[in-house]
Amino acid sequence: MAVDHYENFPVASILLPAPLREPVAAIYGFARSADDFADEGDHSPQQRSALLAGYQAELDAIEEGLPTQHSVFLRLKPVIAEYKLPLQLFRDLLDAFIQDVSKDRYRDFAELMNYCHRSADPVGRLLLHLFGHATAQNLSRSDAICSALQLINHWQDVGIDALKGAHGRIYLPQDEMARFGVSDSDIRRRVTTADLSALLQFQVGRARALMLSGAQLGWDLPGRIGLEIRAIVAGGLRILDKIEAVDYDVFSRRPTLQAPDWPLILWNSLVRPLDTHP
Repeated sequence: MAVDHYENFPVASILLPAPLREPVAAIYGFARSADDFADEGDHSPQQRSALLAGYQAELDAIEEGLPTQHSVFLRLKPVIAEYKLPLQLFRDLLDAFIQDVSKDRYRDFAELMNYCHRSADPVGRLLLHLFGHATAQNLSRSDAICSALQLINHWQDVGIDALKGAHGRIYLPQDEMARFGVSDSDIRRRVTTADLSALLQFQVGRARALMLSGAQLGWDLPGRIGLEIRAIVAGGLRILDKIEAVDYDVFSRRPTLQAPDWPLILWNSLVRPLDTHP
């Protein structure tokens, strides 16, 4: 699987009811391919923007009832129609990917969360619409889970992101870097200093708290849909555990889910922890 913003989302898609797997795959196919336009390959910024603009034009065509010949949208268009998925959520994703082409620093956590609300939260919202459970409370909890997953992806990829673009991409909030005594050059040198460890410890704790604040969603949704969400939550929390286990040295040992992690993830998906009780 490509290293992208969506690595931590579909950790348990086999758990979904069979009729939902293809619609979910169509949504992920759109998100992953658009994300790759912003991040992968040797395209210039102008080429990346043009590719993403092409996706925007395809969404416009769907809205206007016009045909498409694009393989991603041939797959996605009937899913949007059948489940009445809001097109704005797809537009929000594209807006975040377009931002990735030109923006490589975040002033503070509020600015970073604004990005997460567009780059990650729409995926969870689309799934809730797909499942028929898009209530206000469910959407709020889904946002917490998805933003937490996005943050987790940022923290496991601090070293990888620092190599992207002309100046490296750093998602750690600049004001918090200054507070912990961490500079851009520290990150670009790919050395885990004591100050950077302390900063990542703070960010890991924040991401865990955010994830747990939405975890009740997995217990509220029925059957295999709820199990899917619980497995995604458990997978994200497991990556945080692994970041801690390497003492926040994400430069030399990028924490990822491996085969030995899956039994624990499954167990945590089936046994309700105390901190998710209402």
